[in-house]
Amino acid sequence: MTNSSSKTTLTPTKTWIWQDYPICYQAEGDTGPAVVLVHGFGASWWHWRKNIPALAENCRVYTIDLIGFGASAKPQPGEQMHYTLETWGQQVADFCREVVGEPAFLVGNSIGCIVVMQAAVSNPDIALGVALLNCSLRLLHDRKRATLPWTRRVGAPVLQRLLSIKPLGQFFFNQVAKPKTVRKILLQAYANAEVVTDELVDILTAPASDPGAVAVFLAFTSYSTGPLPEDLLPQLPCPAIILWGTADPWEPIELGRELGNFPQVLKFIPLEGVGHCPQDEAPELVNPILQDWISERSIVINSAKLEA
Repeated sequence: MTNSSSKTTLTPTKTWIWQDYPICYQAEGDTGPAVVLVHGFGASWWHWRKNIPALAENCRVYTIDLIGFGASAKPQPGEQMHYTLETWGQQVADFCREVVGEPAFLVGNSIGCIVVMQAAVSNPDIALGVALLNCSLRLLHDRKRATLPWTRRVGAPVLQRLLSIKPLGQFFFNQVAKPKTVRKILLQAYANAEVVTDELVDILTAPASDPGAVAVFLAFTSYSTGPLPEDLLPQLPCPAIILWGTADPWEPIELGRELGNFPQVLKFIPLEGVGHCPQDEAPELVNPILQDWISERSIVINSAKLEA
């Protein structure tokens, strides 16, 4: 199997103009089906650096920075851009049409899972299949808040209101964006502390200094509406698989397993002892699963085309 080390040389990033804004993306691989990888909140295409080489052995792999994150543009929330899951879903769908040029396998992590499902549901023609890695359960959503312990049920809205006060929001972001704080957060999210390297911390903190980064962060922390995974899964126009790190402290696997009951989900695969970002923490587990899934689905799709 291809070495998953982040030292692997990757091709330079490219720029795609979407709604007049520059979007950063990376493309690797010359043959095979198209695969689009979508990061979670606060991350970027670099969060897939350990997966790209392995998948590019037999696929054309595209990784994209969602607008507001990574090296993509960060226009002002509300005035110039609405940072919603519907917006990001449409961005991914347009990317498949304008850059990839054909339907693709969509792979997401955390909030990126909701984004790829939204893209597939709203644009059925662009998705061959969907892989969800520790899907965000959106437990602070307005429709789910009543199920939370009272401390979180009451505390979250209060925090959201406080962060909406610009000076307080700016101060909070500046504290969270510090490398020391980011490392502490990652050590919660990752079960294997050795994976939380200086490189990973740099990947997540570097975009925080970009103009507009604070506003995007605060816009999303106040976002408690939009689609839930259980809204989108029954509407999926293609099959899905779900991978879930059992040691995820943010998205409990007990709740995640319920998503595996939807008919569209072909497989629910627990990853023992892995945290919230399995593609980065355990690429040696994730890469073969994705490779096999893409290969199996490609055979099914090609056979169906021949019979048609």
